[in-house]
Amino acid sequence: MKEKLRAFWQKDWVRFIARTVFYFVVLFALVYMFSYSGLTQPHFIYNEF
Repeated sequence: MKEKLRAFWQKDWVRFIARTVFYFVVLFALVYMFSYSGLTQPHFIYNEF
């Protein structure tokens, strides 16, 4: 079983799809985290009043 998995992973198209999905997930996670950080919102000085 381990040899079949290793042979499957050696195919170029499998590696390409796996890396593409991985990078998409990382990029999506970064966009999701930065959307809650408030970078696009201006800092309002008088929030405490």
